[in-house]
Amino acid sequence: MSDLETQLRAAIARPGDDSSDFDLNPDMALPAGRQLRPAGVLIGVTTFGDVPQVVLTKRSSALKHHPGQIAFPGGKQDDSDADVVAAALREAREEIGLPDGCARVIGTLPTHETVTSFVITPVIALIDQPFQVRPEPGEVDEVFFTPLTHLMNTRNYLVESRRWRGLRRKYFTVPHGPYYIWGATARILRGMAARMDG
Repeated sequence: MSDLETQLRAAIARPGDDSSDFDLNPDMALPAGRQLRPAGVLIGVTTFGDVPQVVLTKRSSALKHHPGQIAFPGGKQDDSDADVVAAALREAREEIGLPDGCARVIGTLPTHETVTSFVITPVIALIDQPFQVRPEPGEVDEVFFTPLTHLMNTRNYLVESRRWRGLRRKYFTVPHGPYYIWGATARILRGMAARMDG
């Protein structure tokens, strides 16, 4: 087992709470009677290059929800998916062209609840071989790779805010180069970074 895999497995094994988009906004009222829908996202860590990197996507600017935002490959669990892990792998195949069997799942992190009423399970997997990236037309504008060391350094995270539905909402960001990584994606990565610091 590689040092990286050992570190990731240790991070997964550490106790910790679920997170949510409301963590930094305790005064935000949760919608009454909300129905949380399960979803899975893939935190795919490459091991075949000079440095481990995390696969991220830039969502299409034409999408109705979260256009142009940075996200993990992933999405809601369909009836045909065995579980959220299967959902994350299926979505990664559809969104970025990750072949079946290319990602070696090593575990999951605590769930994250979004303001859009999804409960997301982050699935950590190692990608041990290069693959031909194929962004899904109409959904993904770009697929890119960000060094794991940058994302796992808690000092790289900032708390910013903007007005949302008439209220000031705070959120994590972890910018890198031209990419503004924020919201649920940054919150999930910030939780993972804290576990890696352990």
